[in-house]
Amino acid sequence: MEERVTSLSVVVPVYNSEGSLRALVERLEPVLRANAPHFELILVNDGSRDGSWMVVLDLARQHPWIRGYEFMRNYGQHNALLCGIRAARFETVVTMDDDLQNPPEEIPKLLAELRRGSDVVYGTPANERHGLLRDLASQVTKLALQKSMGAATARNVSAFRAFKTRVRDSFADYRNPYVSLDVLLTWGTTRFTSIAVRQDARTIGQSNYTVRKLMTHAMNMVTGFSTVPLQLASLVGFACTLLGIAILAYVLWAKFVTGGEVKGFTFLASMVAIFSGAQLFALGVLGEYLARMHFRMMDRPTYSVRGTSSERAEG
Repeated sequence: MEERVTSLSVVVPVYNSEGSLRALVERLEPVLRANAPHFELILVNDGSRDGSWMVVLDLARQHPWIRGYEFMRNYGQHNALLCGIRAARFETVVTMDDDLQNPPEEIPKLLAELRRGSDVVYGTPANERHGLLRDLASQVTKLALQKSMGAATARNVSAFRAFKTRVRDSFADYRNPYVSLDVLLTWGTTRFTSIAVRQDARTIGQSNYTVRKLMTHAMNMVTGFSTVPLQLASLVGFACTLLGIAILAYVLWAKFVTGGEVKGFTFLASMVAIFSGAQLFALGVLGEYLARMHFRMMDRPTYSVRGTSSERAEG
């Protein structure tokens, strides 16, 4: 018989979710008590504009196993996750959304799969519950993630994941403001797997992860964690060079072999358009990388904590 985990940390990024937090804790508590002798819930308020932080403080007062962190401003979901993961005290970490679309009752499935030898387990929704544009943006993001992670399971990633806490040691000193937790996890292990889990419809509030945010996240992953755009720029430049050589060969053949005449303006205009486009494309990619180097040199923090629930309790 498989043994259950001895300690468990659940990390939840919070953003404008004052209406769902109490229900989340109510459903989460019996699951945690049934699966780990020692457990905690870390709620990271990512610059919410509603009363989410006051709810977090109230929950922390009522339940000693709940801790809260409040950001100075909105840094993003993955930055909030990184903060909570670094604060986790127990051997296993579970991350999930704050909107109850990830049912807490599905956590035992992730833990059971984790005990079979994997270091990271994703709970992949059996049925996505988003609109057409959101689903399309999500697939683009997963393709970008697959290029960045270099792992086959990248197409099955989700915000509902469980992993062994020791994996975080590989990115303990990471300070780039652009964060992709899934890429960072690949720095510590290659033992990934995924299982199908239930995904419930959102009944409180509306999703804060828009199509625009998903596409921005995909761009950040590709340019921040891989050299794919540079390689693509090189391929485009190489293809344009081959095209130019082919056109030159045609001009020479038409002039000296067939004795024909090549109209200069059309030929020149097409050549300028081709090579100018290739140069601008390459410069744009290089500019993106230079901008990221600039931000790294600025040493901007990954996140900045305004306060914690324990500080309020002591005060």
